[in-house]
Amino acid sequence: MVDFSFWDILRNLLLALRWTVALSAVAFFGGGLLGLALLFARLARLPGAETAIGAYVQLFQGTPLLMQLFLAYFGIALFGVETSAWFAATLALTLYTSAYLTEIWRGCVQAIPLGQWEASASLALNLREQLRHVILPQAARIAVAPTVGFLVQVVKGTALASVIGFVELTKAGSMIANATFKPFLVFSCVGLLYFALCYPISAWSRKLERKLDHANR
Repeated sequence: MVDFSFWDILRNLLLALRWTVALSAVAFFGGGLLGLALLFARLARLPGAETAIGAYVQLFQGTPLLMQLFLAYFGIALFGVETSAWFAATLALTLYTSAYLTEIWRGCVQAIPLGQWEASASLALNLREQLRHVILPQAARIAVAPTVGFLVQVVKGTALASVIGFVELTKAGSMIANATFKPFLVFSCVGLLYFALCYPISAWSRKLERKLDHANR
């Protein structure tokens, strides 16, 4: 048993929290870029895009994130390529995030009344111009709440990366609890740190949503 004080425990958890934030940021922004590309491919009605992207979305939404992490970590090694826990976690979470975000954003675009599409088409705007000037500004207001809400899910989902040896907040908490035999104290701190990370995101989402609603009036 290691004699850690409360401040020692908190300091080590805060150090691990940096990796939770880093993994969340990379997965969300990487998944967002990929999800946006998939959305545009769908809206452009590229040949076979709807079927292929639909299957992609169903694959990642219909299987547990835990299994995806295992496959990313151990599956890549089958091709003779060494991979780190960081790379595997980043890859799995990025693909997982992109599948959800492209579907969230597609729903937001579909929520725009058909009349908006028809009105913009009557102005002889092409698809890119329709999206840029008419559709996406309206869809963005609808997308704020579900997008930021999903960011909170990504942050919490990073805890599963601990199963492949990535030392983020949950993994660090488990290691410290095993060393100190103070699981209640340690995981209470872990839970509070997750709350401290996620609550401001949710609060910012609500504030941004109100601001956009006010600007739309």
